[in-house]
Amino acid sequence: MKVNDQAGNPYASLSPSVWRGSTVVFDTFEDFVGRKNRQPDGYSYGITGTPTARALERRIAAMEGAHHCVVMPSGASALITTVMAFVRGGDHLLISESCYGSLKTFGRLWLAKMGVEVEFYPPTIDAGIEALIRPNTRMICIEAPGTVTMEMQDIDAITTIAKRRGVLTMMDNTWASPLFFKAIDHGVDFVVQAATKYFGGHSDVLMGTVSLNDLDNYAVLRETQSTFGQATSPEDCFLVERGLQTYELRLREQSRKALNVARWLETQPLVKQVLFPALESNPGHRIWREQFQGSGSLLSVVLQTPPDEATFGVFFNALKHFPIGASWGGTHSLIAYYPASQQTSRLYSPTNQSIIRISIGLEDEAMLISDLAQALDAYGKAL
Repeated sequence: MKVNDQAGNPYASLSPSVWRGSTVVFDTFEDFVGRKNRQPDGYSYGITGTPTARALERRIAAMEGAHHCVVMPSGASALITTVMAFVRGGDHLLISESCYGSLKTFGRLWLAKMGVEVEFYPPTIDAGIEALIRPNTRMICIEAPGTVTMEMQDIDAITTIAKRRGVLTMMDNTWASPLFFKAIDHGVDFVVQAATKYFGGHSDVLMGTVSLNDLDNYAVLRETQSTFGQATSPEDCFLVERGLQTYELRLREQSRKALNVARWLETQPLVKQVLFPALESNPGHRIWREQFQGSGSLLSVVLQTPPDEATFGVFFNALKHFPIGASWGGTHSLIAYYPASQQTSRLYSPTNQSIIRISIGLEDEAMLISDLAQALDAYGKAL
């Protein structure tokens, strides 16, 4: 890919230009009347993006191996807007039970009340999903590995069945990203990234992206973005464009450290289970090894069960270098807590225990392990 996407520009800077603007003006009456014909790629109003957004979209599409990309204000926005673009009342929608929480909530509390038949399926159903497909099934929503509980899914099996049955597929591929999993090459129709995570990389921007190949679907998605007012700030596009310059270097290093931390955690007596597909002990390891080229920097841990939930506070409050926060994928490590009640309330969960989710950043690996070790020691004394 060329470093610079500004051929013919008299000021072709290495740093991308930030084009701000809400209003596009037209040379003639005829141009104005036909302004909608400029979509999906052209400019008719600022809500669908400026040249700053288009440059970022082209770059991400190339990374994904896709023909088109649409940027949106967040990962949740990308997921929900894509579903709304193609799913209507009377349709049947299949959502993996391990998908991102806001997508599941949207399906359960909004779509179901709009006449959509929403069904949550077991994340490890794989080829068995064919038995769930109905004549009115419109889309299958996938995330691999799953949010928090990290279940793998056989993407190849699901997309092969979906294409044969005429069903669209959407995958949240944020964990592996296009560096480690080219979802388009595996038959996924809509590939979503929470660019908030690895693409931005510095915990200072919210953005989502949807990459796809089909031109007609791209036109529908762009029109839906416009209709819903899902505008993305050009300054945010600039931050993600800049983040992409170090994305591969960051993710390869974070991936390496995350695997080492996961292997160390597996050896700790107070750790009951490490949920991380790159580990040989993980139930999803075979699928990960066969279909993915690497692992993300996010993993989850189940500790030996404490006498009461408050004991987890001893572990978290003992940490000196891990900030407590719900996001992940940035240069700073993070840790988060998900109570047992959240797992027991799910339809299909690999555990009924509380989960600790860890995002590994770029800090010194030995320091991170030492911090976890002393927190586990404090936790053990409280048991």
